[in-house]
Amino acid sequence: MSAAREVAFLVDVDNTLLDNDRVQDDLRRRLERELGAASRDRYWQILDELMLELGYRDYLGALQRYRVEHPRDVHLLALSSYLVDYPFANRLYPGALDALENLARLGDTVVLSDGDVVFQPRKVERSGIAEAVGGRVLIYIHKEEALDDVEARFPARHYVLVDDKLRILTAVKKAWGPRVTTVFVRQGSYANDPANLAAHPPADRSFARIGQLADCALADLLPPEVTT
Repeated sequence: MSAAREVAFLVDVDNTLLDNDRVQDDLRRRLERELGAASRDRYWQILDELMLELGYRDYLGALQRYRVEHPRDVHLLALSSYLVDYPFANRLYPGALDALENLARLGDTVVLSDGDVVFQPRKVERSGIAEAVGGRVLIYIHKEEALDDVEARFPARHYVLVDDKLRILTAVKKAWGPRVTTVFVRQGSYANDPANLAAHPPADRSFARIGQLADCALADLLPPEVTT
C-alpha cells in the first residue's frame, strides 16, 4: 500500500466520461439491421434480465444467452466483433480527456466503474481513458460495495467522486461522510431522469458537462476545510 495522498479523484465511465447512451443506440440499430426488430427487442430483454441478475449490463453475456435460443444464427459472430471492436473513442464526451488531465494535476486520478470483466475493460482501454489515468482503473460488480478495496489500493486523505448517478454518489457519501466530495455530472439518461433526481439528495457539487472539470481548480471541487 502506498502512502496516502492528499486528494484522489475517482471518476466513473458510462455517461460520465463516455456517452454510453449513444453506444446503446448504435447497438440497437446494428441489431435491427442484422437480426430484425423482434430479435433486437429480445436481445434487449435478455440484457435487462441480466442487469437485474448481475447488477450491471453484460452485453456479451446477453449475446451468449441469445445464441442459446438461436444456435444457428451466423450473424451473431459479426455482432460479437462489432461489440469488441466498437470505436469507443468516438463516444467520449467533449473535454473528457482534458478533464482527466486537469484532475491528474490536482491529485491521483482513478477510474472507478461497474461492469463485466471483458467488455468494460475493453471500453476503458479503447476509448483512451485507461491511458489518460496512467492505467489506474478499478472495475467492480458494485463499486459502492468495494470502497474498502478502493481505499487499500489508492489511500488518500480526501476523495472526490465524479459520477452521473445520484444513487452511487449518495451511497458513497453515506459510507465515507466528510472524507468524500460528491460531484454530480448531469449527462445521460440516468442523470436527467426526474424520478432519479427526486429519489436522492443533491451532490456536493454539480456540473452540466464533464468538460467543465477541465478548467476547475482544487478549490472549485473541495470544501474550504480541505483546501486550507
